[in-house]
Amino acid sequence: MNQTPPLADYNLFSSDRPPREAVARERAGWADAQLDAFGSTLGKAEAIEWGALANEYPPVLRTHDRFGRRRDEVEFHPAWHNLMRLAVEQGIHSLPWASAREGSHVARAALAILASENEAGHMCPISMTYSAAPVLLQREAIAHEWLPRICSRQYDPSFREPASKHGALVGMAMTEKQGGSDVRANITRAEPLGGGEFALYGHKWFCSAPMCDAFLALAQAPHGLACFFLPRWKPDGTINAFHLQRLKAKLGNRSNASSEVEFHGAWAQLIGEEGRGVATIMEMVQHTRLDCMLSSAALMRRALVEALHHAAHRHAFGRALLDQPLMRNVLADLALESEAATVLAMRLARAFDDGERSFARLAVAVGKFWVTKRAAAHVSEALECRAATASWRNASFPGYIARRRSTRFGRARGT
Repeated sequence: MNQTPPLADYNLFSSDRPPREAVARERAGWADAQLDAFGSTLGKAEAIEWGALANEYPPVLRTHDRFGRRRDEVEFHPAWHNLMRLAVEQGIHSLPWASAREGSHVARAALAILASENEAGHMCPISMTYSAAPVLLQREAIAHEWLPRICSRQYDPSFREPASKHGALVGMAMTEKQGGSDVRANITRAEPLGGGEFALYGHKWFCSAPMCDAFLALAQAPHGLACFFLPRWKPDGTINAFHLQRLKAKLGNRSNASSEVEFHGAWAQLIGEEGRGVATIMEMVQHTRLDCMLSSAALMRRALVEALHHAAHRHAFGRALLDQPLMRNVLADLALESEAATVLAMRLARAFDDGERSFARLAVAVGKFWVTKRAAAHVSEALECRAATASWRNASFPGYIARRRSTRFGRARGT
């Protein structure tokens, strides 16, 4: 009694005005049909359940097979693979690199928001693959071999040689224990083998998306920190010395695997110049920053939708919560900030389409900082709307004014 019905069987794109307007404004209106179909698919109860299952049954690491041989594979629930298949089929991992069409980064950003709104964890390998492409282009031989695999719309999670697969994904390994974000303090070393090939030795505290087919990694070469391309399989068809130590236990992002990894003479190819590793891999980081913003905007939108849905169906003190004036004020603030995050993220996606490198270099970093920072507070506020009595208590006049004074909205209004 007085319980909110499940939120399902709705279109994530057609029901959300800000991204629809942004897609048209940022010159990607040609993708409307694809976005509408994708939004409808993700809004179905089945797809929503996939997101829940992928987080309820997180990935499992298998370091060895039953014969005691190194395996270093990550196993996922079928729901994860269903979500990955949907994302790859839409081209979220590669659309701008497979198409020269105007607004392709914007169209891809809108698709990423929809996918993240349903389940954000699986977007990590998708984002890493999208972001790795411009780095691979810095070495023609690698790009020639790997870009066609990356741009494939077929999801292939099998662990086998890339040449025999239908598609490939790329991860990243930068962070080490002693350095954290200070990657110049990395101690993983790269020993030259000749011809731009190296053997990597060391440990990475974080390896993003360890289930991928290849990785961008930083290591200390003889002439300074450098960026390397490290595939899971070597050219001779043997498994590379890329050993997963454990999966990280995380509070959030549970559906996705993050790991520690050791390199024991792992074969890798140099990308860029020795001593320019940070500058080389920053091209990838720049694109992942955009995706951090997109996923955070998506989480804010999902929180808002859940709060609105609950407020429309839940009754307290004789009326639906949605009809209580102070609750409407709270929901209006949530809607405003959600729309602002979406508009900002989509505008910055256009900066990648238009080649606004100087603007994007600063604005994407600032936008990523602000939107990701605000997402947690935004979701927390939306969660308060989920319980009728708590929502009414927290939206009472004294509490409402106190909270508004502590937010940027309150400061802007002078309340």
